[in-house]
Amino acid sequence: MKFFGRENEIKKLREIRDFSRQVAQFTVVTGRRRIGKTSLVLNAYQDEPILYFFVSRKVESELCTDCASEIDEKLGIPLLGTPSRFADVFEYLMKLSHSRHFTLVIDEFQEFYRVNKAIFSEMQRIWDLYKAESHINLLVCGSVNSLMNKIFRDKKEPLYNRQTQRITVQPFPPSVLKDIMSQYATRHSQEDLLALYLYTGGVAKYVELLIDSGHYSSTGMLETIICQDSPFIDEGRSMLIEEFGRDYTVYFSILSLIAQGHNTRGVMEDMLKKEIGGYLTRLENDYGLIHKAQPLFESSPRKNIHYEIQDHFLRFWFRFVYKYNYMIEIGAYNKLREIISRDYETYSGLVLEDYFRQQLIESGQYTRIGSWHDRKGENQIDIIAADELAKTVEFIEVKRQQRNIDLAVLRAKADVFLKTTKKFAGYHIGYRGLSLDDI
Repeated sequence: MKFFGRENEIKKLREIRDFSRQVAQFTVVTGRRRIGKTSLVLNAYQDEPILYFFVSRKVESELCTDCASEIDEKLGIPLLGTPSRFADVFEYLMKLSHSRHFTLVIDEFQEFYRVNKAIFSEMQRIWDLYKAESHINLLVCGSVNSLMNKIFRDKKEPLYNRQTQRITVQPFPPSVLKDIMSQYATRHSQEDLLALYLYTGGVAKYVELLIDSGHYSSTGMLETIICQDSPFIDEGRSMLIEEFGRDYTVYFSILSLIAQGHNTRGVMEDMLKKEIGGYLTRLENDYGLIHKAQPLFESSPRKNIHYEIQDHFLRFWFRFVYKYNYMIEIGAYNKLREIISRDYETYSGLVLEDYFRQQLIESGQYTRIGSWHDRKGENQIDIIAADELAKTVEFIEVKRQQRNIDLAVLRAKADVFLKTTKKFAGYHIGYRGLSLDDI
């Protein structure tokens, strides 16, 4: 699959490079695994040679040998006697950048924890010592979110706040997924587009795997994902065990419950027979995997909270792959596909709401987007989108089928919302329904 989207990120990266010709720049590029960080950086700087260091799990001296070869190839400068310490390589490059501008990318930066943790302190010393006269464009990329946060956001860490820029690579938005499908599957249906969003969440690598498989229909995607030797089957486990470490079983249990709709703290603690407040906090703040969802304008920050998995691929993986792993162990892929197909309409209806929320966010036309339900659960509004500048608000009902949308019912729910919250007085109020036909 060719490169898609990322126009804003590429523009930002090129601006950083231009600025680094005058003042040294240290940019942290983060994002979940498979999101396309490396492809983004290499594409942004494809117009000139760059130094690219990949931190693999080797001894430090072997990494230095790789770095020396890269310096020789890209800059035409053979090192006399390969250093055995990365700090010496970095110091050499910082000195060189006083007289020569270049871009240095260090990928999987968090892996230095396993190579030699002292490297972070040494880099801090060298950066502080040489940055004033430097013209380096330094970028470090990392995909283990908890470690990257620790390295750059923990006050106890040597590289705390040393970065000059931070770019967080997000999943593809609906417009890019639509563009991809339009180019590779000209006869795709709205159902196929929704399936691509549901299964991949816009994560670049997963989109690429499905597109390169040639299976562009919703049924073809499912057959590609749920089959023997599918890379999707073990992806959730391999991605998260490294993040969670030895407590991964507790985290997996929590995420599995959330994916199945048991998404309030009280319900989860009753089911797990365990206090999980600390785990939820870390899942939200350290790992960035869940978020608290509350009705719009909920008066108490502690009431009416339920948790959602932010990543659509992981939401799907925990809902179906992890839950039914016992089927996968005996090769019952056909049976698992039957279960997913059986539950697909209900499950995809909830994903469709998220799709339209992202579409509204991407439009840039609103200042507030959320949903609402009363505490009794009798009234629920799928999407409320307001523009505080134009004094307009839209109440939106989302259904898979247009024929199931009842605007009269939506108006009645909106009346309850307006009376309960006493918000949007003087606003122009609109009502509309969105369905598969509108994606």
